[in-house]
Amino acid sequence: MANSPTRSVCVYCGSRSGDDPAFHDEAENLGTALAAEGWRLVYGAGDVGLMGVVARAAQAAGGDTFGVIPEHLLRAEVGKVDLTRFIVTETMHERKKVMVMNADAIVVMPGGAGSLDEFFEVLTWRQLGLHAKPIVLLNVNGYWDPLQALLDHVIARGFADASLAAFVTSATSARDVTQTLRDALCPDALAQTRG
Repeated sequence: MANSPTRSVCVYCGSRSGDDPAFHDEAENLGTALAAEGWRLVYGAGDVGLMGVVARAAQAAGGDTFGVIPEHLLRAEVGKVDLTRFIVTETMHERKKVMVMNADAIVVMPGGAGSLDEFFEVLTWRQLGLHAKPIVLLNVNGYWDPLQALLDHVIARGFADASLAAFVTSATSARDVTQTLRDALCPDALAQTRG
């Protein structure tokens, strides 16, 4: 993988830790895995909740980190200024744009309204053909089951084509996410290992 171009993975996740210790564990596993693959973490630059966990794990494993935070959240999300690259934006809209533009894939960990906002925006952009980046839901202990049911409902009720479901891949662990991203981001390396 040393000869492969550096890839960046945008991770959306909660600024809280949630009620299941598995959320913390998988955030830690994901940060470590990204660094092990040589992929740069792109995320919301917070040092709290799952955001802080994934970033600290990536850093501890020697990974490259790229954080983007709007000025008004610097205190609330405790901006993590010791990242490889730290960008402060004026607005949330700018933050989301910078994150997606600097990523080759998107992973959505358990989170709240902010993570849902980010997910639906990037899914809509994919539906409209504005990007073709893989979108992976890290569905730890079924956390995203209701979201996946909602997407199925939207399709079943005629508000989206069945192709919408194909834009989102579900994984139950950081290990599964890593394999999914390897398949999507490194097809040449995959062909060589299988050939």
